[in-house]
Amino acid sequence: MNDFAPEPYTPRVPKPFRDPSDRPQPRKREERPPLRIFPTTLWEYPSQHYDSPAMREAQKKERLLRGESPRPLEIQGDAVIGSGSMQGDKEYVGATPSWVIWQLLSRYTRENDVVVDPMCGSGTTLDVCRDLKRKGVGFDLNPQREEIRRNDSRKLPLDKESVDFVFIDPPYSTHVDYSDDARCIGKLDSGGDDGGRAYYRAMEDVIREIHRVLKPGRYMGLYVSDSWRKKRDRDGKAVKGSEFMPIGFELFAIMRKYFVAVDIICVVRHNKKLTYGNWRKAAEEGNFFLRGFNYCFIMRKA
Repeated sequence: MNDFAPEPYTPRVPKPFRDPSDRPQPRKREERPPLRIFPTTLWEYPSQHYDSPAMREAQKKERLLRGESPRPLEIQGDAVIGSGSMQGDKEYVGATPSWVIWQLLSRYTRENDVVVDPMCGSGTTLDVCRDLKRKGVGFDLNPQREEIRRNDSRKLPLDKESVDFVFIDPPYSTHVDYSDDARCIGKLDSGGDDGGRAYYRAMEDVIREIHRVLKPGRYMGLYVSDSWRKKRDRDGKAVKGSEFMPIGFELFAIMRKYFVAVDIICVVRHNKKLTYGNWRKAAEEGNFFLRGFNYCFIMRKA
């Protein structure tokens, strides 16, 4: 007798036809994935913003106190559009992912700590502080909200050693026109004719000021990206060659003069432009890399 004889074939019986309306429909997530402390130095989250029921409820109460109706929630794909689902302004060019700030504040601050953002942009840091019950203080040369005070980040109107945490997302050279103010560091080229000296000198002034206002033993986070571009002549026309600007490492070296390095985080970028076929083709044919991540440097004042 053959002990290895195959089992008899059993024909597959087709399932009875079901009306399409009876089939289970894919469920739209009503909230983004819950945020938890990331345990590794590689950070990734599928959205620019996180969803905060606590912030949504606070905003609802404020609108009711003002005699206004709560904003209706609108679900678009996996995202909830409405109160509590966005920190800062999604239309603001160069906005910081709010979940990055959430990660930093959750690790390095406590309730009621004073958190300062010297380049506050559309106020993302202030919204995260509000959600986590921190005291957010924001400055910017081009304030987008009433809570943000107009100020140059190289001279903060704060007492020495009065701040518990500082977060800053500085300009990555001249890619974005942030302000008409001549003092704007975003007008300084990190790869200009001076080799970027004016840009890095200005950023060292900012870092030195952060060191002044930060309490001993407390932390700061700096979020930044390197840069690459094609070379251009004085008239702005593309010429042969390219230029890589290691902004992250340059700023890290400056911060090491004033702070103790705690860690370097790699933050995955989910920029839609990275998926564009023409961009990817250009990167392959031109033998250059698209920016796939940002640095998040964590430093401590001794």
